[in-house]
Amino acid sequence: MIETKYGWNAKRQEEWEQLQTDELIPGRVVLEHKRLYRVMTATGELLSEVSGKFAFDALDRQDFPAVGDWVAVSVREGEGKAIIHKVLERSSQFSRKAAGYTFEEQLVAVNVDTVMLVMALTNDFNPRRMERYVLLAYESGANPVIVLSKRDLCADLESPMDQLKRDCPGVPIHAVSSLTGEGLEQLSEYLTEGKTIALLGSSGAGKSSLTNAFMDHQVQKVNETRLSDDRGKHTTTHRELFLLPSSAAIIDTPGMREIQLLGAENGMEQSYEDIYALADSCKFNDCKHQHEPGCRVQEAIQTGELSVQRYLGYVKLLKEQAFAKRQADKREMMKEKKRWKQITKSRRK
Repeated sequence: MIETKYGWNAKRQEEWEQLQTDELIPGRVVLEHKRLYRVMTATGELLSEVSGKFAFDALDRQDFPAVGDWVAVSVREGEGKAIIHKVLERSSQFSRKAAGYTFEEQLVAVNVDTVMLVMALTNDFNPRRMERYVLLAYESGANPVIVLSKRDLCADLESPMDQLKRDCPGVPIHAVSSLTGEGLEQLSEYLTEGKTIALLGSSGAGKSSLTNAFMDHQVQKVNETRLSDDRGKHTTTHRELFLLPSSAAIIDTPGMREIQLLGAENGMEQSYEDIYALADSCKFNDCKHQHEPGCRVQEAIQTGELSVQRYLGYVKLLKEQAFAKRQADKREMMKEKKRWKQITKSRRK
């Protein structure tokens, strides 16, 4: 069986035994090419592709393997290759709406225990964007941790720390510098054997530098950010899983220029727990938190207990969530039609 340092545990073993198959072995996707995957197994790393049946049954992108997935493969002996027959159940799934006008889901990280949300203490610093990251991290089922990078370039650390403590209550916050090593020891508690960590953030935030620091040597290329707008140059162009010296697994991801919701009902309640708690004390159960008498939320804004910016961010995300839900319902209807077409085609054959 694959080593536990890649994240295999008793729950995965129980799930595997229920498959009742002797022809297949488990493996974890560590790198994705165009419909080709590098899968780490007990026999070593294998270049893999999905079976014809797998491709036929898949309805959209999220049905295909992603970096971090556990899969069931059959080995082609002597070739160093394998065929993927099944993706095991995902324990967490960080998704966003793909960039552009089409409403498609983009898998960012799967089977992750901790999502490190990396934001640089430079022009990259944006509390409203961090709220979105935290929201989607909660929705994914993973634990969010805020990592403020490039600490050595920040003269006033107290101000951004205090702001994020207000806007992202309950989320651990660490300020670090990959250049000087300051603060990195604080992150070691998340990098334990068998755990998987994903690094998410915008291009130039310092994710690749963190990966190199964790690995104790350079595995990811790092470029300088542009001085004109503090943007990175997309040093990481693909998702890849690395095994750290601590035997934790880490997934480095490309920078995200925009992050749009696919629907995050559970994440909203966790991210805006403070506002939901205030809403429970409103005079009317159907309070819209606008101009109603006895509104505890509006009262908190007037007294300074709740910032106007945080409230407006909450309202904006509620509207996006409602729109995303309508689009998701349409997408599910289309998937159902596609599923029945495939069933009909299979019966005819």
